[in-house]
Amino acid sequence: MLEARNIVKTFNVGTVNEKKALQGVNLTLADGDFVTVIGGNGAGKSTFLNAISGVWPVDSGQIIIEGKDITGFPEHKRAAFLGRVFQDPMTGTAADMGIEENLALAFRRGARRTLRSGITSSERALYKDTLSRLGLGLQSRMTTKVGLLSGGQRQALTLLMATLKQPKLLLLDEHTAALDPKTAKKVLELTEEIVEDQHLTALMVTHNMKDAIRIGNRLIMMHEGRIIYDVAGEEKKALHVQDLLQKFEEASGGGFANDRMMLAE
Repeated sequence: MLEARNIVKTFNVGTVNEKKALQGVNLTLADGDFVTVIGGNGAGKSTFLNAISGVWPVDSGQIIIEGKDITGFPEHKRAAFLGRVFQDPMTGTAADMGIEENLALAFRRGARRTLRSGITSSERALYKDTLSRLGLGLQSRMTTKVGLLSGGQRQALTLLMATLKQPKLLLLDEHTAALDPKTAKKVLELTEEIVEDQHLTALMVTHNMKDAIRIGNRLIMMHEGRIIYDVAGEEKKALHVQDLLQKFEEASGGGFANDRMMLAE
């Protein structure tokens, strides 16, 4: 479903602030893989997701989704293949538009634009049914402006929008980090349910090691722009947080210097 071949990205080339963010990242995901991504600050996790989604061009390498080379595609053209949820609940939705209007934008993403306006009754029924699965009562507030929702409600809506058209690849960039623990748990449960029900292929960056071990069928660890550890299946299920800390020290030659990650054990 995804092939990232020798992805390289350097920022501020030739200056004192030069930063080699990605140093030859290679990753292949099979259809239906749910991969959690961990690593310290500056490891390249979000940079890698930005490379896949086309936020900026990579220096070299190839990004291939379902056999199609999208390396040269601009970000808006990749929208037909990808769904993405960011850390900030305020990102990914239009605050001044209603819930159903936001869902309509997501439903028509990547589709050809026409002069037809408004939301059809069949679309509205689909959105209502989809919202009801959240268990947040949003199906009875279809015209409510999204800016009036809580952070958790907004993030849950963003997740629905990202998966409404069953993307080839779902990118989750610490999408529960800004939520309180109870809401984060709800959004994570919803994430697992959607990924499983729709048989999506997903990459989820997280700072929580326990979540990284528990969720998905595969885990990768990044450090200084490289993937230094890749584990799947039964071996992943048997992991403990201390195992990950040890693996990091072995692969990187140093300690896991990330207070937020350590606190998330």
